[in-house]
Amino acid sequence: MNTSEFQILSVLAKEKNMRKAAERLFVSQPALSQRLQSIEKSWSTKIFIRTQKGLLITPAGEKIVEFSEEVLAKDAKVREEITSLDKEVYGTLKIAVATIIGQYWLPKVLKKFIQKYPNAKVSLVTGWSSDIVKSLYEDEVHVGIIRGNPEWKGVKKHLLKDNLYLVDTEIEELSDLEHTERPFIQFKSDSTYYQEIQVWWHKKFQSPPKRTIVVDQIETCKQMALNGIGYAILPSITLQDDYENIKKIPLEEDDVSQLHRDTWLIGYESAFQLKQVQAFMEIVTDYQKSTNQ
Repeated sequence: MNTSEFQILSVLAKEKNMRKAAERLFVSQPALSQRLQSIEKSWSTKIFIRTQKGLLITPAGEKIVEFSEEVLAKDAKVREEITSLDKEVYGTLKIAVATIIGQYWLPKVLKKFIQKYPNAKVSLVTGWSSDIVKSLYEDEVHVGIIRGNPEWKGVKKHLLKDNLYLVDTEIEELSDLEHTERPFIQFKSDSTYYQEIQVWWHKKFQSPPKRTIVVDQIETCKQMALNGIGYAILPSITLQDDYENIKKIPLEEDDVSQLHRDTWLIGYESAFQLKQVQAFMEIVTDYQKSTNQ
């Protein structure tokens, strides 16, 4: 039996009259009578008995009509849930994010996303930009957020630009770097980050830093600089709080521009057709407007 046949039995049980049932179902009486005979044949039992006063439901018919009502109720509920899927955001949003963005930018955006779309789930991985691009190529994530200026032929949205600063407790001018004995504290990052810094350094100075310390995480690098162990070059996204006794010197490329890092959101066009991805993009756009990024 299909849904229309369950509907026929439900209407017949309520109306207990072939003419009235036919009118409600927008069919002729002969057609309705023929459909009823076909249904009874499929069940191998009589469901209704015709009398002068109308239709009388049989004991077997009561069971079948009760089953029909259950099926129709379940059908209506599922259809309602499917309709709500078109309005609500479900599914899992899979994101791969550059570590620094995952630490300093993404939490505020994800908080807004989760608050607005509580039925959606989030799968998040962090790493270097090269790993994120690989995850996209292998179809492991929907969108990636990377640092630098990627060569990407799919969807590519600029998220933010943050300037680079030399951070230290003692150095007051960039020219001090030529003769300081203080160590340059570096953190492990993708190759393009320090390539840009090295190019900038060689334009400004004749020789490399005299001493260096390399740490695994950018947060460790920042804390060492804040505690006066040495100087570091950090993006402004990590320096949003006010720090006492810390000097922030912009890394000027020339008289009008400053060395900076760009952050991009990338992905394939097909992923941006998913509701959870579209919803995330709306949150990102709203957040950019509110923070003037």
